[in-house]
Amino acid sequence: MALSRSARLGSRPSPTTTLRQRAPRAALIATAAASFLVIAASSAPTPGADGVGDPYFPQLGNGGFDARHYDLDVAYNPDTDRVDGRTTITARATQNLSAFDLDLQKLDVALVEVNGRRAEFTRDGDEIHITPRGTLSKDRTFTVTVTYGGVPEPLGGPIIFGSDYGWMKTPDGVFVACEPNAASTWFPSSDHPSDKATYDIRIKAPKGLTGVSNGRLISTYDKDGQTVTHWRENKPMATYLATATIGTFDVKTGTTPAGTPIYVAIDPVLANSNSVDVYAVTAEATDYWSQVFGPYPFEETGAIVDDMPQAGFSLEVQSKPAYSAVRSESTIVHELAHQWFGDSVSVDRWKDIWLNEGFATYAQWLWSEHKGIRSAHDSFVAGYNARPADAAFWQITVADPQRDTMFASAVYQRGAMTLQMLRERIGDTAFFKLLPAWTKLHKYGNANTAEFIQLAEKISGQQLDDLFQTWIYTTGKPTL
Repeated sequence: MALSRSARLGSRPSPTTTLRQRAPRAALIATAAASFLVIAASSAPTPGADGVGDPYFPQLGNGGFDARHYDLDVAYNPDTDRVDGRTTITARATQNLSAFDLDLQKLDVALVEVNGRRAEFTRDGDEIHITPRGTLSKDRTFTVTVTYGGVPEPLGGPIIFGSDYGWMKTPDGVFVACEPNAASTWFPSSDHPSDKATYDIRIKAPKGLTGVSNGRLISTYDKDGQTVTHWRENKPMATYLATATIGTFDVKTGTTPAGTPIYVAIDPVLANSNSVDVYAVTAEATDYWSQVFGPYPFEETGAIVDDMPQAGFSLEVQSKPAYSAVRSESTIVHELAHQWFGDSVSVDRWKDIWLNEGFATYAQWLWSEHKGIRSAHDSFVAGYNARPADAAFWQITVADPQRDTMFASAVYQRGAMTLQMLRERIGDTAFFKLLPAWTKLHKYGNANTAEFIQLAEKISGQQLDDLFQTWIYTTGKPTL
């Protein structure tokens, strides 16, 4: 900065000049002080929110941090149904945190540690409110370890077709399928699909039982009458897709014809109960969808087939869909399509669930077309004609179906109908360019309906608001 000539010569300013200069200087000091107070207030540590704000489940997930990795140790005693667990979450603070929450339903907490130091905690319903010893600075990584135990209780109600879901006892162990909000019935978590993380899952069970989970099997060993299996899912995963299914299984491993590792575990009680070859269909469908939807997004494909007749559903558990019995070929291809639509590309909020279920249902139509059984157009027409205009089916708003009806048949079937109408509007070339573009753009992340419409319009070069307004944002039976 250059100095003036008078300053160089040592001249003194006049009193008038001094007064004129002091006023702006005082104002500058006052402004700077106010700015400092604003900055200080904005950076002061505050508690993280007790939910991510999903209107269907307001307290699911947690604010103030981003979960990066879960390290789960779960020991199960089938005689008492008790689980003893130790979960360590590695997370990044997204604000200066004075406290934060985790989701955990019913189970008792014995100890909470943050960065290896004991932390204070309180319980409020399904929320653990944790106060570390010091501030967790924004953008810094921290760990929280929770030691806990108890008997997990499955959830019920109307959401999953009236079925129980979550941690469910079987004759020889447990069947674990947690969509949408039951992961926190067996491990503390930020239990919302918008907060995805990688996982290490270790399952300890009595010798003779096998614990099956996500990703690749890292190790298995016996110790003191117990068998410990260590699984690793190194791609981001929503909490509801995690499993620790335990039982007696016949296991078959190998690779698909295209080379993807495959692991299929089937309860021997079901081995001869159905003509469907789960292993063969899983291998074939994984490879076919890799051609249609883009490269398979995970390290391993497979299936868990358990004897659980009380659960009348299957779930797209990441890398290994879980079936509560031997299911049809069509169900298998549906759950495998979810590996792209729902698992790799997950919903931002639960109201966007048609992006999972409508797409997986449409995949069933594509599979029938691929096999020469029936075209997707004919599947659409059959479904459309089978439901009269006054049917309750047409009264669900697919783009926002509400919590208790988020898995209503309209979300599946009308969602699939929407995709067929889109295909017929923009043509096969654009449509089959759109599907892999969608899974590539949002791979391992989250997305919403508006983003799908935007991409469809970009690829097709067409304005599509009217189509989506008619098929997913409006009730009533559309006129063809």
